[in-house]
Order: sequence, then structure tokens, then C-alpha cells
Amino acid sequence: MDNHLLDSVVIPRSQKRIVTHQGREYHIFISVPAEAPPPTGFPVIYLLDANSVFATMTEAVRAQSRFPARTGVWPAIVVGIGYDTEAPFHPSRHYDFTLPVPRSELPPSPDGKEWPEQGGAEAFLAFIEETLKPIIANEFPVDTAKQSLYGHSLGGLFVLFALYTRPYSFQNYVAGSPSIYWNERMLQEQELLLSGRLLETNQVRLLLAAGELERTHESLVNAKAQALAERLSLVAPGRLSVEYNEFANENHISVLPVLISQAIRFVMRNPL
Repeated sequence: MDNHLLDSVVIPRSQKRIVTHQGREYHIFISVPAEAPPPTGFPVIYLLDANSVFATMTEAVRAQSRFPARTGVWPAIVVGIGYDTEAPFHPSRHYDFTLPVPRSELPPSPDGKEWPEQGGAEAFLAFIEETLKPIIANEFPVDTAKQSLYGHSLGGLFVLFALYTRPYSFQNYVAGSPSIYWNERMLQEQELLLSGRLLETNQVRLLLAAGELERTHESLVNAKAQALAERLSLVAPGRLSVEYNEFANENHISVLPVLISQAIRFVMRNPL
């Protein structure tokens, strides 16, 4: 094989573009189904940490939607929000996914260094709602009644913040291994306001999930996620539907592929 003639691998029907918001730069990964869109448009899955999971999510949707009547997974647009990096995670996620918690309340850093800047969740959610979603809706056939938000770890924390503060931004929320301990006090304050923000005539759905091996995590990821699922299940039956799932033999990172597969089937389920 003549190595110097090798080409880069390209995910079919996918593209990347740069979008800026308030001086911050985001690399947006977009994949569009090959199939013709339904009359109402395609469902859209927005996912965080696109540098680590966009390809996995895109290929999972593409493979499972080949026979939708059998799998329950229909073709969907995937929109990943990432950064200018070849690494799976970028330090900017700390700012974008978190509330402005005092540094004295943060857990100790494993390397002993200062944590990156925190507290940009509100601005990041505004970016998604006011800048990114209009771009996607203007350029692609989108079903605005079938939009989902997926995040893991700190991304899962942000998913909960989005649900609590703007519950009708999306119809489905997936919070995998959410770092509830990171902003727990401030997150609980928003949780108490959720019931008053839910309307009688609309339903939103939340999937909380974690890996079984996260039970040994010092931050009690599983216990906090499961307890949250139990609390939220009682908040507004009929208006908020909540599920909790735990994946055997998976840890905080290895859970990602199985979580993505489960998330796809969850968001495609018709709640009506």
C-alpha cells in the first residue's frame, strides 16, 4: 500500500462549520440523513462534547434507522457542539456547561491545578436557542416538535440546567452520568422552580443514566442520578416523564456508546 496516497476518513453527509457567539468560537458538526425528509421534517438531536461523540451518535443513528419500523429509530439530523481541538474534550466545556459556583464549593482537582473558568451555562443555553437552532432550522428540514438535547458528565449537568430553566426548548432531554455534585446547591434551587415552569398541555421527557461501575465514584454519580429521577418523577406526572437507566459493567467513560444507543431509542419514542 502506498501510504502517501491515503485520504482522510470522512463521515458521509456530514459537515463542520464555525459559529461564534459573544466572542466564543464553537465548531458545529452536522450530519443529515440520506433519506427524503418526512412532511414535518427530520427529528434533531443536539449533543454536547461533539469532539468525542459526534461520530458515534451519527453512525448509530445511520445504522439503526435503516429499518425504522423494526428498530423504532427514524432518520434524524445530528448537531454536535464542539471546539477547536482534536482531543475528545476541551477545557471550554467547564465554562459552557456550569453555573457560576464559588470556587470554594468545587471538588478538588485531581492534578492539583486550578479548575478552568466556570459559570457560562446561561450564556451557552442562549447561544443554542438564539443562534444555533435558528441556523439549523433555516438550512435544514427540521421538525421543531421533535428536538432533543444530549449531554454526558458536565454535559449531563448542563442538560438538567436547560430542562429546569427552559423546559420547552426541547421535547427530550438525556443526562448521562450527570455531574450533579458540581453545582448541586444551585441546581437544586432551579429544580424547585421546575414545576411552576411546566404547562398542563405539554409534556417533556428526561432520561437519566449512569454506568454500574460509577457506584464506586467518590462523587456518587449513580446514587445522585437515581435519587433525582425518583424526585422528578413526582414533580409533575403527565407533564414531565422521567426514566432512569443503569448500564452493567460500564464506568464513567465506557458508558458512552451504550448510552448513545439507548438515548437514540428514547428520544425517538412517541410519548403521545
